[in-house]
Amino acid sequence: MLKLLANIQAFRHDERGATAIEYGLIAAGIAVAISVVVFAFGDDLALLFSDMSTKVQQRP
Repeated sequence: MLKLLANIQAFRHDERGATAIEYGLIAAGIAVAISVVVFAFGDDLALLFSDMSTKVQQRP
């Protein structure tokens, strides 16, 4: 029983996966930020790329 309690206590104090979780949270935050920017400026970006495509096609 003492060995089980020692293992549980050691598991609680183990911080080896903390960095991976932090990087995951940072990646999730960046993904949310990109989604917000694309949602907010999506129509403007589509118009910009459409205009650029038209100009490239009309180039002699």
